[in-house]
Amino acid sequence: MKQLIWNVDPILLHLGPLKVHWYGLLFAGGLLAGYWMIRRICKLEGENPEILEPLFLYVVVGIVVGARLAHCLFYEPDYYLAHPLEILMVWKGGLASHGGLVGAFLGLWLGSRKYHVPFAWIVSRLTIPTLFVASMIRLGNLFNSEILGKPTDAATAIVFSRVDSLPRHPVMLYESTAYFLTFLLSILIYRLAPREKLTTLLPGVGLTCVFGARIVLERYKVPQADYATGLPLNVGQLLSLPFLLLGIVLILLSFRTRSAS
Repeated sequence: MKQLIWNVDPILLHLGPLKVHWYGLLFAGGLLAGYWMIRRICKLEGENPEILEPLFLYVVVGIVVGARLAHCLFYEPDYYLAHPLEILMVWKGGLASHGGLVGAFLGLWLGSRKYHVPFAWIVSRLTIPTLFVASMIRLGNLFNSEILGKPTDAATAIVFSRVDSLPRHPVMLYESTAYFLTFLLSILIYRLAPREKLTTLLPGVGLTCVFGARIVLERYKVPQADYATGLPLNVGQLLSLPFLLLGIVLILLSFRTRSAS
């Protein structure tokens, strides 16, 4: 079977010295779409959408800082501890989604305290746009030909010719699809579940589906860490496990609350 050859330039436009990357466009577009979604949710629930503007900055800064630190310290610690100033060079690439999520939580916690927004409420409602943003980011990874899968002869294999001539699992597409399907599921839950259950149910389902998928799909990836764990699980799977367990706990809490009501 002839595999798809992927040779798309990661740079969409050259505007003089300025380069517009597909990754940056999808990341920024996902964030703007997510911002529109959470504003709509605020209006549907009678909340003031103006509270989102200062929180948005906290979230974006938290995502970038958390994702960068997690990549440097968990995936390439030897290199970045020897070159600590390069941790600041975000434009060179290297962001870890696990750290981005923790950074987003911390940013939201700080912002919600300052602007008196219920933390549990905003976290649960942000689950929906966050899943969409995650799906767009993985599409950006496709345009960068990064987060590659292991060589395979599967029907879904793609040759990333900017990297090598081997047909590989397009793991970034697998992840993007999993995140987008979870995004659709979260919308369905938001529409059908009682509002008082959403605080635990929405983030619980999001965490369980996303990090359950990550644990499964990591086995198809080329190892991203520059060291081995010596365990049956790789670094990505180990980092995903606490989020998966937290998601399961939140889902169980939502059912417990329901049965008691």
